[in-house]
Amino acid sequence: MFTGKKLGQLLHEKGYIDDTSLESAVIQQQVRNCKLGRVLVDMGQITNTQLNETLALQGQIPTADLENIEIPQEIISMVPAEMVSKYNILPISRQNGQLTLAMADPFQLQAIEDLRVVTGCSIRRQYGNPHEMEQAILKYYGSKVARMLDDLIPDQTSDSVDIEIDGDLSAAKLHELAREPSLVNLVNLILLEAIEARASDIHIEPFEKEVKIKYRIDGLLSEKSSSPKKLQAAIISRIKIMADMNIAERFVPQDGHIEFMGKNGKVDIRVSTVPTIFGESITMRILDRSAALISLKKLGMNPTTLGGFNHCLNKAHGVVLVTGPTGSGKTTTLYAALNSIYSPTQKIITIEDPVEYQLDGIIQMPVNPRRGLTFSRGLRHILRQDPNIIMVGEIRDKETADIAIRAALTGHLVFSTLHTNNAAGAITRLIDMGVEPFLLASSLEGVIAQRLVRNICPSCKTEYTPEESVLSGLDNSIEVSRTKTVYHGKGCNECNQTGMKGRSGIFELLRVTEKLRKLIATNPTTEEILDAAPSDHISMRHDGIEKMFKGLTTPEEVLRVTQGIEEE
Repeated sequence: MFTGKKLGQLLHEKGYIDDTSLESAVIQQQVRNCKLGRVLVDMGQITNTQLNETLALQGQIPTADLENIEIPQEIISMVPAEMVSKYNILPISRQNGQLTLAMADPFQLQAIEDLRVVTGCSIRRQYGNPHEMEQAILKYYGSKVARMLDDLIPDQTSDSVDIEIDGDLSAAKLHELAREPSLVNLVNLILLEAIEARASDIHIEPFEKEVKIKYRIDGLLSEKSSSPKKLQAAIISRIKIMADMNIAERFVPQDGHIEFMGKNGKVDIRVSTVPTIFGESITMRILDRSAALISLKKLGMNPTTLGGFNHCLNKAHGVVLVTGPTGSGKTTTLYAALNSIYSPTQKIITIEDPVEYQLDGIIQMPVNPRRGLTFSRGLRHILRQDPNIIMVGEIRDKETADIAIRAALTGHLVFSTLHTNNAAGAITRLIDMGVEPFLLASSLEGVIAQRLVRNICPSCKTEYTPEESVLSGLDNSIEVSRTKTVYHGKGCNECNQTGMKGRSGIFELLRVTEKLRKLIATNPTTEEILDAAPSDHISMRHDGIEKMFKGLTTPEEVLRVTQGIEEE
């Protein structure tokens, strides 16, 4: 049964789209001959969550109140954790042979059919808010796992620091526990929750009386849950087995890799362990290909910067650098650049440490220092492979820098990264490494520096008045108008009450013009380089202020990520 209202009308009434977006989507729908909702999602006008919520409203599917519900254990036991994770569903109640099921996507026909077969019940659908679903699944299935493990794992004494193997748990026992279905489900739920929350890293940190689990979301750590100390050895052992690590070695750092199947496909997870006084600490870097491989146009560059960057990318030869600290999105920008210029007529080879995402049609080589494969040695061999375009993951020393520059001078387009504060600093850093200024002047085509700012959550975005100290702190880039409207997020379920959701880049592009080439050959200072910069050059803080007034981010965010950066 339906409301009688069209999807576009309902989305408009809920404030998810405006008239212009709807008209544009209708045109695209006619061209592509597909459903309007899918067109709007592909255009980035709405999220899958907003689409499912509105489709449920249109179909008069009731919404489950998961925050104020108690689900009996016998209902939970009807649906295996694997199916809950796979389809993002939650059984709520059963009556007269009918199972009521909360679903983040109530239109998954395969899920309904599978549940009908497994439970022997007919299925009554309800729509479940994804955030509430996430919390409820952890509450009912996570706690169930912990209770089931209570009988399997003996209590550790509070004064036993080295509890993992020297206590009651032998290596053989840990192997046995790590393969318990209940523990497998618990670890899978941790990984699934992190992926759903758009986390870039998972931290499992052992302390004296508990194990803290934290996710890095949009660049900041958030403590999501704690686990009983008695589960520490089993959880860590399970992760080490998944990452193909030595489960019996606890006193030296280890690195591993997990291939995990998320809801949207395969997710690569890099795992690192280090020993601490309370046991091993684990950090997992989530490499979600679907989330990271985005187009150049969606990185957040303003039209002038994007046009200038494209001009650098389309050069026949030369060096193009991306600079910024760790975690500022340099690799994402480089991958987007390579994808934008890829052609079957060009041979593109990369050397990376490590290869984070696989790029179609591009040859990628991982650094392997243990076997003597460094950036400089790998780069030498790449030049014998007849490439047109080369990407070097990072220039770390003079040798790598010299080879990259000479490759550019012999007709190759070379991309790489540096850790510098701003674009001008990349030039002085290379000269300080020992690169000859006249060679750098002849080969360098452009430098783009970047940072990542958190975006305001669109669901709870509202106007506000920031503190004067924040605005005055931004004034040294350009004068910030106090009369313009600025925004922040109040906090809602969509953003886990943070007011922020997702990140975008702020950029500074320094194109190397003839004026700059002559200056670089004289071994200039950073200030001299900035004074000679072309007219299209703006600082990162300036770019951030423009995004602030467009309502994309907050003044506090711009100030936070640009502190310490030299401004014009």
